[in-house]
Amino acid sequence: MAVRPIRMYGDPVLREMCQPVTEITPEIETLVVDLIDTMRDAQGIGLAAPQIGVPVRIFVIDLSATDAGEEPLAFINPEILRADGEQNGDEGCLSFPDYFDKIVRCDRVTAEATGIDGHGFEVEGMGIMARALLHETDHLNGVLFIDRMSKFRLRLAQGRLRKLKRSTEEDLGENG
Repeated sequence: MAVRPIRMYGDPVLREMCQPVTEITPEIETLVVDLIDTMRDAQGIGLAAPQIGVPVRIFVIDLSATDAGEEPLAFINPEILRADGEQNGDEGCLSFPDYFDKIVRCDRVTAEATGIDGHGFEVEGMGIMARALLHETDHLNGVLFIDRMSKFRLRLAQGRLRKLKRSTEEDLGENG
């Protein structure tokens, strides 16, 4: 339907605790389609509603670039049921353009959510799917992937992060 602007680090909406969805309305259906369109346009594998300025508990994941035949999944009011194991790998975020860093995450995750059809479902993910489930769920809780970085790695990134945040705050000042 529409590609929406992605909110960048420094935008306060990225730190908000998102509100649950109480009903799947035509507006929610449009939001899900817009999330998928925006994520694909940005060549991402996941995108949460607050990243396009809507603080509700919805995200989408599309691993079709890594798993042939996969379709995008919409997660409404997701909950992480189980998370175990460990993986340490590069992680990025569409709200931090061209920035990747090593993040330790669980390697096996089970989540439940409501789909766009209104039915509940459960997903078990390993590897990149586990990472995406945890990353996008963090967004719904106002947690950013840089919050998961080691103190050492975060110190190394401070200059770059300050520059991005300052740029975002300047943009918000001009448009706000």
